[in-house]
Amino acid sequence: MAQKVTRKDFLKTAGLATTGAVFGARAAAAGPASGPIISPQKASKKVNLALIGIANQGASDARQFINSGLANIVAVCDVDLDAKGAQDIIKLVPKARQFRDFRVMFDKMAGDIDAVQVAIPDFAHFPVCMAAMQLGKHVFVEKPMTRTFLEAELMARMAEKNPKIVTQVGNQGHSGENYFQFKAWVDAGIIKDVTAVTAFMNGSRRWHPYDPNITRFPEAQPLPAGMTDKDWDTWLTTAAYHDFNEKYHPGNWRGWYDFGLGALGDWGAHILDTIHQFLDLGLPYEIEPIHVKNLNDYFFPLESTIKFRFPSRGDMPPVDITWYDGVENLPPLPEGYDSVEATVDRTIPPPGGVPQQARPQQERPQQAGAARAPRRQSAGKVIYSKELTFKGGTHAAPLFIIPAEKAREMEPKLPKYPESPSDHYVNFLKACQGLEQTRSPFQIFAPLSQIFSLGIIAIRRNKKLIFNRDTKEVVNDPFANAMLADKAPRKGWESYYNV
Repeated sequence: MAQKVTRKDFLKTAGLATTGAVFGARAAAAGPASGPIISPQKASKKVNLALIGIANQGASDARQFINSGLANIVAVCDVDLDAKGAQDIIKLVPKARQFRDFRVMFDKMAGDIDAVQVAIPDFAHFPVCMAAMQLGKHVFVEKPMTRTFLEAELMARMAEKNPKIVTQVGNQGHSGENYFQFKAWVDAGIIKDVTAVTAFMNGSRRWHPYDPNITRFPEAQPLPAGMTDKDWDTWLTTAAYHDFNEKYHPGNWRGWYDFGLGALGDWGAHILDTIHQFLDLGLPYEIEPIHVKNLNDYFFPLESTIKFRFPSRGDMPPVDITWYDGVENLPPLPEGYDSVEATVDRTIPPPGGVPQQARPQQERPQQAGAARAPRRQSAGKVIYSKELTFKGGTHAAPLFIIPAEKAREMEPKLPKYPESPSDHYVNFLKACQGLEQTRSPFQIFAPLSQIFSLGIIAIRRNKKLIFNRDTKEVVNDPFANAMLADKAPRKGWESYYNV
């Protein structure tokens, strides 16, 4: 069982009496991209990459790195190496050394590794990323970066202190069409004076069938074939001890408060990323749970609606972002929403698959006299400005001005924007080679990850939170403020909190 580490000791180890400011919200939202460590003259050299987490999303990421032609896969690491998804990747890189514990891998191979892929559960991102950065290794980590507010703060601080370390968060759309379009439209004044955003994810999640009236965690089950108690302990990393259950692993961890950030952390990263960066939002000053269905102490509710309020920034007005998740928790949609085709990003790869080519969106033809209900789009956003309304999807899918009549009027005024010179994986590897800068480094993504953590805290407390953006404290609820750091790590894992 876990040994107790007091919260006081934890915060002392982390070097923080509170979560106080590492850098200002504005600097974090618009800070520099991650810089190179390898000189340009060595750019032809492949990046020696270790894959940590090689099943499910990790398998998809691994295939992208393997197929890039820019990486030499020197090691693979997964606590469940015998799982089919992991074995499929191992077959692609038979010469890579195999490990079940990232600590053992670093002890034996640190000198042979330039960079790491981290595609493991949200809660485990932090110690692995920190261990890699402490060794000077470049890091590609899946979104939402990490689980707690404090951990995102410390990861960003570590990256800031070590500018030669290349970092990238895996919100893949940040290297796609929406990234370049959004920036160009902001620079041209097409997107300006944004006052409100509606964002939603109405697809079914894996925890939706769970009983919301549970009073304890699931019972212990036998470990999967090939896994040992030591492997399961490694899977838990800093988290409090839980007996193994198939409702945690493989792939079911996201719905539990102790392990994931729910639908918001999963899909918010793909829906709100460009909004957050290019509108220079930083952190909110108020977070309010508007609607929560089947709240319990263990896993995420079946539905939630959360309002995040951001202050004015320079000449930009205040912005309210309202998030909706849950199959039946549908957002209100504006008039004209259905006048253009729903956004589909064909570059999103299926699990273990290969991205398809993006399909241009088309205006939906209007049949004379036909009435139609708004299209049920499972994930997306509506951006309201003082003059224009924009409809968007997720990942790299582009924005459209609505209604269609307004889009046709604006079309001659819309600026051209460049195609992406590299996808998200190639962008990371080229940054490691000194050829590009990453588009979603820790300094850029950290405040967005922290927004997700604040939203989850507001849900769990089921009350409006008032947040001081300067001191980075919840000022109206000491329990919520304590949750910024959450529980102290298990004994033996404290060293990763040193920055």
